[in-house]
Amino acid sequence: MKIWDKGFENDAAVDAFTVGRDKELDLLLAPFDIEGTIAHITMLKEVGLLSGEDYESLLPALQKLHADALEGRFTISGEDVHSEVEERLGPLGKKVHTGRSRNDQVALDIKLFTRHRLGCTKEKVQALFTILMDRARELKDVLMPGYTHLQVAMPSSFGLWLSAYAECLCDDLLLLKAAWEINGRNPLGSAAGYGSSAPLDRERTTQLLQLPSLAVNSIYAQMGRGRSERTVAYAYSSVAETLGRLATDCCLFTSQNFGFIHLPDSFTTGSSIMPQKKNPDVFELVRARCNLLQGIPNDIKLLTANLPSGYFRDMQLLKEVYLPLFDNLDACLDILILALPRMTVEKDLMDNPLYAQALCVEEVNRLVGTGVPFRDAYRQVGKAVQEGTFLFEGQLERTHIGSSGNLCLEMIQERFRTLYESF
Repeated sequence: MKIWDKGFENDAAVDAFTVGRDKELDLLLAPFDIEGTIAHITMLKEVGLLSGEDYESLLPALQKLHADALEGRFTISGEDVHSEVEERLGPLGKKVHTGRSRNDQVALDIKLFTRHRLGCTKEKVQALFTILMDRARELKDVLMPGYTHLQVAMPSSFGLWLSAYAECLCDDLLLLKAAWEINGRNPLGSAAGYGSSAPLDRERTTQLLQLPSLAVNSIYAQMGRGRSERTVAYAYSSVAETLGRLATDCCLFTSQNFGFIHLPDSFTTGSSIMPQKKNPDVFELVRARCNLLQGIPNDIKLLTANLPSGYFRDMQLLKEVYLPLFDNLDACLDILILALPRMTVEKDLMDNPLYAQALCVEEVNRLVGTGVPFRDAYRQVGKAVQEGTFLFEGQLERTHIGSSGNLCLEMIQERFRTLYESF
């Protein structure tokens, strides 16, 4: 069924091209489309546009469809989820579209879907944050070399390394929170972008949908298509950047040239030709997926950047770019949540003479403490390195906030907690 049917048949090739992947992707939106329809008919009844008798017939039918959609029994044989729901409701289905357009329906569906998935991702980010912080506490005194330019630089610790990524997740959570709020503005009732002559109560549907606010201007409500998705994609790309960099570190640190960390055999893969190989494919695929995720905001921007105000069919393609990103990021979070607790570390790295020069700055600072000017101490230590006589025999001290000797994990924990609870 076409809900825009005018009594003529389209060319089959046109139908196939314009429907695209809607039948497949709209299954993800089905529970949320039905929730929007339940709120809409409740409002229609309250403003006198739907009889109480019709409402009492429609509501249980919609509730049954909603249960089917949640449990995977809902299918789409027509054009899209909107037409499918109307057809499943029988003759009364002709009444549920009063005051609506597919434009505001799909805008609402995507926002409800997005908030649901943001909530799921938020829980996974919290789980990963907790693992990083727990392991940082466990390994706070285990030293490792720090690098700049991939050259040995200064002493670090596994606690410092892991809690750095935990604090990155605080920033990521802030962006997820912004995406959550922007997707809390109800577009329902904006119709095709210019409102409706029907006496709709948009504040009532906002209340029924348990959304925090209303997209007030009807044109703005439609202009939100693309903007809202891009905001979410930016937030997800930020998480992806964090995960991708962590995965890259892990790829380096598991190689024999570093040997800092080790995965259990069950988390590695082998080679078809080299019997010795235990490859960190988990981290490599996380890195690859996260690189692709970071391109999605730009893909969305390219789809919508030169559109004037109003709705255009270009926006249909947003679904194809946008909807898969949630599963892709969540899969990366899930595998890291599994892998990181099972990772072991080398605990005597700094005993290796290879990393002795990581202590050069420590010797410079020791000399400064005895009254030697910094530049003189710098040259003195540099000369000893060149001559092969450098030796540091002092104590490694790190006391300032955020150093390996003073991780201040409670400050990072509190920052994350405050953001998490603000959702």
